Amino acid sequence: MADNRQKPTKRALIWGVLFRLAGAALLWAIVWGAINPTRALPPGWNPLAPLQVTEPVTLFTNWRLERALKTPEACIKAVSAAADIGMLDDFEASDQCHIRSRVDLAGVGRARINSVETTCAIALRMAMWEQHSLQPAAADLLDTTVTGIDQIGSYDCREVRTISGASDRMSTHATAEAIDIAGFQFADGTATRLIDDWNADDSKAQFLRRARNGACDWFQRTLSPDYNTLHADHLHLQSRGWGACK
Repeated sequence: MADNRQKPTKRALIWGVLFRLAGAALLWAIVWGAINPTRALPPGWNPLAPLQVTEPVTLFTNWRLERALKTPEACIKAVSAAADIGMLDDFEASDQCHIRSRVDLAGVGRARINSVETTCAIALRMAMWEQHSLQPAAADLLDTTVTGIDQIGSYDCREVRTISGASDRMSTHATAEAIDIAGFQFADGTATRLIDDWNADDSKAQFLRRARNGACDWFQRTLSPDYNTLHADHLHLQSRGWGACK
């Protein structure tokens, strides 16, 4: 008799493994608390604690990040200590074009940003990216620190652009759930831009690829010059979407 049961997909298997690991880590945290009631868990290992951007990355970090993004209040609390932001009233142009949980973002961690109005979710993801991806990459590859992140836009009430023209779907820029990054500045006085350095054979090109790969850890969708010519000069980073890292 034929077995008609559908085999689990590769993604389902991966998620199954991740849930088991998270469950094991949670059990470890509970046991640790029971055995050592007077000692705090190591930073980042308390699954119920609010997200702290500067804490080490653990199995719980992304779960705590998503929990912080559930409400504007939790997001603002998490990002306020790690970013230069000003809180703004929501902006509503239409049902399709708006900025909710709106902030004026001017810097994350040690890196300034040319001021941009965006969502708190983008600001918080930017802060995680700067702390855990950009600064380590700059230290490892360039022996310096990132002091500036050059953004070229977040909110833009428009459709998705494709190689063949505009589509009939609204871009995540229409709700400021995306931000485009054109380059970076460093403490040693140098800078790098995607349009100039992406295809070079040097440490700046390596840094840009590390920046792209690191963004994939913190954003829901990351598109780079490797995706298509429309992204030749920037990284497109989204706070909404699913799993694309190109």
